[in-house]
Amino acid sequence: MRGGSQAQLLRCSDGGYYVVKFQNNPQGVRILANELLGALLAEKLGLPVPGSAIVDVPPDLVRHTAELVVDRGWQRVPCRPGLCFGSRWGANQASPNGVGDLHDFLSPDQLKTVENPSDFLGMLVFDKWTGNADDRQAIFVRSDRASPFRTFMTDNGLCFNGSNWDFSAGPKYGLYWGGGVYARAKGLDAFEPWLGHLEHDIDLSVITSAAQEIPTEWYGGRRDSLARFLTTLDERRKHVRELLWLTRNAVADFFPAWVCRDEEQSAPPCALDSTSRFVGMGK
Repeated sequence: MRGGSQAQLLRCSDGGYYVVKFQNNPQGVRILANELLGALLAEKLGLPVPGSAIVDVPPDLVRHTAELVVDRGWQRVPCRPGLCFGSRWGANQASPNGVGDLHDFLSPDQLKTVENPSDFLGMLVFDKWTGNADDRQAIFVRSDRASPFRTFMTDNGLCFNGSNWDFSAGPKYGLYWGGGVYARAKGLDAFEPWLGHLEHDIDLSVITSAAQEIPTEWYGGRRDSLARFLTTLDERRKHVRELLWLTRNAVADFFPAWVCRDEEQSAPPCALDSTSRFVGMGK
């Protein structure tokens, strides 16, 4: 598969296909933790993400499959067997037998026909909260050519600033860079109901419960450090409105309909610095 983590498409024991990331991927083992935690939290916010799973890859499969390697430039090493992260293959989202029509990108005219465009606004709430240090990735699927496309949000590996876990992504990160998907946002009200869910329905207990699904080897077994990281993530919920405001100011052309109300224009500067940096658990 494309991407820096060098994921592989595997058919698993439930009969479904999954995009699988391995523990020794070039971006680091925490990428797997980010993917799983991100998917679970996005689901809590009601956002469309592919189904996720912990995939146990047996050593024999790696040993007897020449393609299961990680290319490090100077050498090719076998993918590490064991517990891996799996994201359900996009075509399976449209059709159980995996024969749906799948696209990574759509033209601007095609984007206008997507049946759930407002979910890009909800996903921006998620990406500001989690400090996604990547562009927002999405896929577009439909069961057949006569049906409308539906978008699913994919690839949360660089949330929490990737393996750094320090939330230092700047205001221009986390955006989907095509088709004017934010053009109808007239202000912060456009980001409801996701902002309200994040501020009132998510708390540290919800975050901690989701994190308990992460295999310990994906974060080195450092439970005390993980707890500090989750506390920082919980604290960030209070600042997402400010982070959205910083993003609107940084790329105003993405939000042509955003009209500043008097109270927004006179609001004090965001308490965060220009990189939206929070100190997390570090390395």
